[in-house]
Amino acid sequence: MITHPTAPELIDSVIKFIEERAAPNLKDRDAFLARVAVNALGAVKRELEQGPAAEARAVERLRALLGRDGDFATLNAALCDGLADGGIDGSDPAVLAHLKASIIDQVRIDQPQYAGLKTLAP
Repeated sequence: MITHPTAPELIDSVIKFIEERAAPNLKDRDAFLARVAVNALGAVKRELEQGPAAEARAVERLRALLGRDGDFATLNAALCDGLADGGIDGSDPAVLAHLKASIIDQVRIDQPQYAGLKTLAP
């Protein structure tokens, strides 16, 4: 069987190269951009690892909210349309719970060290 590195393993390798080999030789703006690149790669890795489960949870919540089946894009668009046209009450506790859970999942991917995340999520 042929084995190969996974996408997260490849990302880790690039991060390690930037942090250990490239960045120490950079100055000023290039050093800053190297840190930006490392942060971006970290977000991509977290999206690959956590994104599918976060989306699956969102789909389940949306199905319950909307009372219908569909994929994430379709259900999310239906929620947005319903909120925009007033067909869905934005102050409904179930809607608010869905939005909060979705935001928490996205912040865990985008900025897992965000201080406010600890107060929002158990």
